[in-house]
Amino acid sequence: MSIKQNPQLAGRMRYQGALPDFRNLGVVLRVLLLVNVLALLAVFVRNEVGSRFVQEVLDMAMRVEYPLILSVALLFLLQPVLSRLPTPGGAVAAGGFVLAVVVLSHLLLTPVDGYGLGRSLVWSCIAFGCVLAYFHHRGATYAPALAEARLMALTARIRPHFLFNSLNGVLGVLRSNPRRAEEALEELSDLFRALMQDSRDLVPLAEETRLCERYLNLERLRLGGRLAVDWARDPAADAALVPPLMLQPLVENAVYHGIEPGETGGTVSISTARRGAEVHIEIANPVCGVAMHHVGNRMAVDNIRERLMLFFDLEASLDVEQGNDVYRVRIRLPFRIAR
Repeated sequence: MSIKQNPQLAGRMRYQGALPDFRNLGVVLRVLLLVNVLALLAVFVRNEVGSRFVQEVLDMAMRVEYPLILSVALLFLLQPVLSRLPTPGGAVAAGGFVLAVVVLSHLLLTPVDGYGLGRSLVWSCIAFGCVLAYFHHRGATYAPALAEARLMALTARIRPHFLFNSLNGVLGVLRSNPRRAEEALEELSDLFRALMQDSRDLVPLAEETRLCERYLNLERLRLGGRLAVDWARDPAADAALVPPLMLQPLVENAVYHGIEPGETGGTVSISTARRGAEVHIEIANPVCGVAMHHVGNRMAVDNIRERLMLFFDLEASLDVEQGNDVYRVRIRLPFRIAR
């Protein structure tokens, strides 16, 4: 399925333009870099005597860095307010705060600078406009990729063998334990309902873990005592927002590549923890056939790493550690909750 085949979904995902998240580390670094590059270009264009270039750069740093850092800090603090405003209003408010910082900085630096306030305000407006234009262009550029990532999550399919094995497991206990068979069918229904629901940007981590629990309960019908699960859930992390269908593919890979091939089975370990402003998630399983395991997991890991980057930029990461006996996936992402 492609986005073009679903006009309604594509329309909802079309980039509408928005202010950048000034509390995102990647946004902050890009703002600092972009403004400094613009300042260097201005010095390069204005400088006519090469021997004074270094002095011009130092003068520029004195005029630019102080208000720039203050502006970034102020926008960081005001991000919750700006995010609640419509995009045009938020842009005007953010620009007003930046200009206020420039005026304050000018008053403090005038005794040692003497640079005209009017020129400072004009240059600040140009720089702020360039920053907004850059992030608008970046958002429009990444919108199709983000929409595709959401669509991949929306249309994710559990391996066909899982459906057949689950149904066989239900048939196996239908007479001996009809109550368990009924629960298994409900779990299977919940699992596929989650796969077919409308796309959402982010979902609570608690919802993702419940989905994994249903999946693992179904796998126990088939694997029995060969599958052991060690949960270590931190309730403080349950409200954190994560990309939909982030954990289930990793847990499925852990079972498919780490438990199913082994004659004696093994333990899948899943832990979630909140550590300050971050959430840490870890999934570990035994290794059964290193080469096959590595190749089989690569697609799911790469897909989730890309989705984390699209949703959280530099604030999230996914690392893989593979030893002789264990395969471990570690995810780090910012703690954000629904507002």
